[in-house]
Amino acid sequence: MEKRAIKSHEDLEVYKIAFDAAMQIFVLSKQFPVEERYSLTDQIRRSSRSVCANMAEAWRKRRYEAAFIAKLSDCEAEAAETQTWLTFAVKCNYLDVEVAREIYSTYNHVLGSLVKIINDPSPWILKR
Repeated sequence: MEKRAIKSHEDLEVYKIAFDAAMQIFVLSKQFPVEERYSLTDQIRRSSRSVCANMAEAWRKRRYEAAFIAKLSDCEAEAAETQTWLTFAVKCNYLDVEVAREIYSTYNHVLGSLVKIINDPSPWILKR
C-alpha cells in the first residue's frame, strides 16, 4: 500500500477521525432539549471541535517541539472533555448508550494517537 505525504493537518488520520466524530456529535446534539442549548449542547460541540482546531494549531507549531506538544496536550484535554460530555448526555437520556459508546471509543482512539505523537514528537518536528 502506498503512503501519501502529509502536507497539512487535514491529511492526518487522527484529524480525520476527530473531525468525523465532531460532525457526528453536531448532528446528534441537534436532538438535545432546547434548555440544553447553552450548556451541554454548546459544551460538547465546542470541545469536540476544539480537538480539531488545536490539532491544526499544533501542526503549524511544529518548528518548536514544546509548542507542538503543548497544543497536542490541549487536543488531548479537549478529547477527554468530550468524553465527559458524552457521559452526561447518556446519563441525561439525550443519547443512546450504544451510540455514545461508539463515539467514546473513537475518542479513545484519538487519545491514543495523540499520546503516541506526544511521546515521540521528533518525526513531526520541522528541521531548521
